[in-house]
Amino acid sequence: MYKPEEINPYTFDEFLQVRDSYNDWEDNEFLQKIAKHFIKEDWDRIAENLKTFSKKTSFKWRKVAEEIARPEKHPTIRHFDAYNHRIDEIVRPYEAVEMQNEVFAEKFFSDETPLWEQMLKRHLLHHNGEAGIMCPIACTDGLVDLLENFKHELPDELKEMLRHCKEGIDGDFGVGAQFMTEIQGGSNIPANVLKAVPEGGRYRLYGTKFFCSAIHADYTVITAKVEGSGHVATFVVPLWENKEKKIRNRYVINRLKWKLGTTELPSGEVTFEGSKAYQIGPLEKGVAIAVGIVLTKSRLDIGLASSAFMLRAVREALQYSQFREVFGRRIYEFPLAAGQLEEIERTAKRTTAGVFKVYHMYLSQKNRNDSASEAAKREQFLLRELILLQKIKAAKDTIETLRTAISIFGGNGVIEDFSAIPRLYRDAMVNELWEGPRNVLLAQIHRDLNRIASWYPPEQFVSDLLENVESAVVKEYAEQLKTLLACNLTAEPNVETVQAAREWERFCDDLFFHYQEQALKEVGDAPIVKKYSFKKQLS
Repeated sequence: MYKPEEINPYTFDEFLQVRDSYNDWEDNEFLQKIAKHFIKEDWDRIAENLKTFSKKTSFKWRKVAEEIARPEKHPTIRHFDAYNHRIDEIVRPYEAVEMQNEVFAEKFFSDETPLWEQMLKRHLLHHNGEAGIMCPIACTDGLVDLLENFKHELPDELKEMLRHCKEGIDGDFGVGAQFMTEIQGGSNIPANVLKAVPEGGRYRLYGTKFFCSAIHADYTVITAKVEGSGHVATFVVPLWENKEKKIRNRYVINRLKWKLGTTELPSGEVTFEGSKAYQIGPLEKGVAIAVGIVLTKSRLDIGLASSAFMLRAVREALQYSQFREVFGRRIYEFPLAAGQLEEIERTAKRTTAGVFKVYHMYLSQKNRNDSASEAAKREQFLLRELILLQKIKAAKDTIETLRTAISIFGGNGVIEDFSAIPRLYRDAMVNELWEGPRNVLLAQIHRDLNRIASWYPPEQFVSDLLENVESAVVKEYAEQLKTLLACNLTAEPNVETVQAAREWERFCDDLFFHYQEQALKEVGDAPIVKKYSFKKQLS
C-alpha cells in the first residue's frame, strides 16, 4: 500500500519558510533606502523603533490578519437583545478587537510619535491589508487633524475627544470614523440632505447616511445641511452617550454592507434620530473643510496602502518565481514571466517613491511659516493636485500589479488561503473607489487647473510638478495641458467630448507616471528581496 507522500513528495514548505520569515522592514532594502532618503532628522531612533514594530507587523499581526479575514470571522450585527432592547451591537472576532487595541496603543497620533514614524508604521501595517483596523486608523487621522486645525475654538467635550484619540485615556484610545455618503450621491457632498438642527450651542442630526465606514468607532466626522441656512457643514459626533452601558447617541444601524473587499471592516447604513453633534469650523466652508482636511488624509492613506500592497505582492511573486519549477525551469527563467516580474517590481518601486515624495511635501507644508506668500500658495495647490493624481494613479496601478502577481502563482494565485494577494486585490478594488472614483477626481483636477490658470499658468504648474525632469518633456506636457484645459469636460457627451475626456485621462496618468519615475531616480534602486537558492524538487 503506497502512501500519498511516497507517490508524490512535492511540498511548498521551503517556499513558505522563506515567505513567512520575511520581515517587511529589515529584509526590504529598497524600503529602508527610500525612508532614509527622506528622513533627515531622528533617523537612527525611528529606524530602531521600526525594527521592533516590524516584528509585530511581519509575524504576530500578520497571522492575526490572515485569521480574521476568513469569511466566518466577518463582522455581523445583532439588532436586539433577548429582552427586545434595540442594541445594534457590532459583533467582531475577539482577535480583531484585541489587535485593534494593541495597534492603537502604539500612539500613532501622539505628540510623542514623530510624523515620519507614524507614516512608516502605518505603511508596515498596510502590508497585511487588514482593513478592519487600517480604515479606522485613517479615519482617526482625519478626525485628529480636523480637531487640531480648530483646536483654539473647541469646547471642552471635543478637547477631551482629541486627547482620547491622541494620547488615550486610562490606556483606551479613541477610534474615529467617517459618515459622509448619502443615498443620492457619494462624492457629491453638497447634495447632502441630512438635517442638522441647532440646539443651544450644539446640533441635533436627523436623517440617514447610506455608507458609514468603521461603524464600530467611538466618534465620527459627518457632513449635514444646517436647517435654515442652505449650507452643508462639517460635524463631529460622539457615537455613544454611554459606551460602558452600550447606550448610543440617538441613532440606529439599519444594516451592514456586503462589500467586494475590506470585508473585515464593518460598514453600514445609519439613521440619526436626534444625535448630538458639534459643528466644526466656519458654517459656509463645511464642504471645503471635509474635503480639504479629512478626505485629504484618507487619500494620502490610500497612497500608503497602494505602495504596501504592491511591495508585498511583488516580493511574494518574486519569491515564488524563484521557488516554483515548471517545464524544467524556475518561473523567473522564462522571458514572458521575467518581463512581467520586472514590470510589477518597477511599478511598486516608482509608486513607493512617489508616495514618499508627496508625503515629504505634505509634511514640509505643515511646518511652513510663510503660508501667505505666492510661492506657498502655488505649492499648496500643487500638493492638492498631486494627492489627487496619486490617488488615481496608485489605486489603478495596484489593481493591475496585483492581478499580474496573482498570475505568477498560476492556479494557486486565486486560492484565498494560499496567499493574501487575492484579498489585497479585492481591497485594492475598493480603494480605487474610496474618497472619489477616477472620473470624479479627474474632473476635479480639470476644474482646479482652469480655475487657477490666471495666477498659476499650465507651463509653470507642469514645470513645478516635473522638477528636474528633462526640459523637452516638461515643454511637451505643458503644451498638452494648455490644449486639454480648453476642452469642456462637463458638456453633453459626443464624439469630441468623449475623445477629449479619454485624452485627459491618459494625460493625467502619463504626467504622474513621470513624477513617480523622477522620484525613483532621485532615490535610487535597491532590492526588495534577495536571491534565494531553493533546492530542486522535480527531476
